[in-house]
Amino acid sequence: MNIQQLFGIELPIIQAPMAGVQTSAMAIAVSNAGGLGSLPCAMLTPDGLRTELKAIAAQTTRPYNVNFFCHQPTEPDPVREAKWRAALAPYYAEFGIDPATVPAGGGRAPFSAEVAGLIAEFKPPVLSFHFGLPPPALLARVKGWGAKVISSATTVEEARWLEAHGVDAVIAQGVEAGGHRGIFLSDDLSTQLGTMALLPQVVRAVKVPVIAAGGIADRDGVVAALALGAAGVQLGTSFMLCAEATISPMHRAALQSRRAEHTTLTNVFTGRPARGMYNRLMKELGALSDAAPAFPFATAALAPLKAAAEKLGRDDFSTLWSGQNASGCRAIPAADLLRSLVPA
Repeated sequence: MNIQQLFGIELPIIQAPMAGVQTSAMAIAVSNAGGLGSLPCAMLTPDGLRTELKAIAAQTTRPYNVNFFCHQPTEPDPVREAKWRAALAPYYAEFGIDPATVPAGGGRAPFSAEVAGLIAEFKPPVLSFHFGLPPPALLARVKGWGAKVISSATTVEEARWLEAHGVDAVIAQGVEAGGHRGIFLSDDLSTQLGTMALLPQVVRAVKVPVIAAGGIADRDGVVAALALGAAGVQLGTSFMLCAEATISPMHRAALQSRRAEHTTLTNVFTGRPARGMYNRLMKELGALSDAAPAFPFATAALAPLKAAAEKLGRDDFSTLWSGQNASGCRAIPAADLLRSLVPA
């Protein structure tokens, strides 16, 4: 089964949910153009989530996807927090920031019963998850209103686990993909494969449809993924210069420069590995730092540094998420970009 049949869409393309990069406007544009538009929800407040879902309901009758994180909540670790603050101390001094005024905190909450109750009013037709799946009772609840459920797998083992736990399709997320890795059965990054190596192995390992993600930037990439057995593809980075994207001017400029050629996995922004363009913080602390607190507690301590540097036109502490292949980025409407990806 291809994803057009599974989701009731016209084109075999999903616009990846990208927190901090888009709002409902992009999801609406892609869905109305025949793809599956996606809304990233992990950083939305309940009021913000309701507002975005109302906007989608008012502006499209087509299927769309809402995306949530499923990480296991952890308590803040004072020892790791102190180590992190010590690593950042020179930067606080550089920008004249009193560390005592910088609050700790998270900022990304996992899918919960409260959120399920809120979105039940809208009955989104597709839910996608990152870092595994919600508890069985919550999964059954969303499936009860007829929603299709998909989630990211970064290994064959994770794909098999997702199929065994009831997903309708698996997203095979290659290591080229921008933003957070969906890894959830292990912390071992040596297990992470490129899309064109991972995809055919996952296709052989599971019976549910497989969606290819990571490094796919244009029509040729879509054709290649489909030829390897993908039921559809998911693209994110290529949409980041679209008119509907909400990235900062600095992020836009970086995507259009040679900086986009150098991305790496890093945990210094959130505490979990995610792919973005190389910048000062990664260079000086190491892209993967044992000083960073567990996800999502690294973020709060960086917020005032990010704000101070950006006032000076610098992205030293900014999250410049990008996949390894930014060659498909074009500053055009999302619907036009979507149509350019469709195989002949």
